[in-house]
Amino acid sequence: MRVLFTGGTGKAGRHVVPWLAAKGHRVLNLDKVPLRHPGVPDLIADITDSGQMFNAMQAYAHGDEIEDGRGHRPFDAVVHFAAIPALNIAPDNETYRVNVMGTYNVIEAAVKTGIAKIIIASSETTYGVCFSDGVVDPKVLPLEEDYDIDPMDSYGMSKKVNEATARSFQRRTGADIYALRIGNVIEPHEYATVFPPLAADPGRRRRITFSYIDARDLGQIVDLCLKKDGLGFQVFNACNDCNSVPQTNEELLKRFFPNVPLSRPVGPHESLLSNRKIREMLGFREQHDWRRELGQG
Repeated sequence: MRVLFTGGTGKAGRHVVPWLAAKGHRVLNLDKVPLRHPGVPDLIADITDSGQMFNAMQAYAHGDEIEDGRGHRPFDAVVHFAAIPALNIAPDNETYRVNVMGTYNVIEAAVKTGIAKIIIASSETTYGVCFSDGVVDPKVLPLEEDYDIDPMDSYGMSKKVNEATARSFQRRTGADIYALRIGNVIEPHEYATVFPPLAADPGRRRRITFSYIDARDLGQIVDLCLKKDGLGFQVFNACNDCNSVPQTNEELLKRFFPNVPLSRPVGPHESLLSNRKIREMLGFREQHDWRRELGQG
């Protein structure tokens, strides 16, 4: 597929873009900073500029397309990861403006130029635990996609609004638009430093309900989304199968969430940010469990 990927130079994108390219997709990276990955051209553009987004939707994906005489053409799909990626990087109003208007501009330009497959990066922060003020309990565990998301911060709010924007454009156009509630992204080089301390101090992962997503497994998830048609608007938790700490859920729930009810039984190490939907609907099978990455299983 010819894929326009926004934000491919970011922490997640710089692993997802190579994964898609390796799967044979023709990817154009749209970002404010070039990725410079072999075989993946960069288009420097600003998602908050609607005109630039309309222009980008029919850009040449690769330089050789200028040779075939077919002119500009829409992409087969858009993957939208570009954003201010967390709280406290920019002032709250700027985080909200860039993320909300940037996503509106990307989706509007895509559907109005005839692109019928759009994947957007939402966030686990929409569940209202991660960036909330003070220690906040979720209403129920595990966190699944039908949860009444209620963030109180500018970043989580922007992602909630983006899901509503995506749903509205899907109703209007009939395009497939899938929103990925992406968990804490772990790059390959981070395993050796992030995971070992959690055996003694799992509480540092409480705000993300102990979950994680390997950046390469996120690449698989995006590829599966590109290949799956006909789902309309969907939200998927994008995370690995298990928690990121060695303690069992019995211990974690008793220690950190003693007042939170369970909607169903959970396995001993099953991720409390559930990926059941993406496994059942898209066939996701994780390849990078943290224990295996550290040679522990």
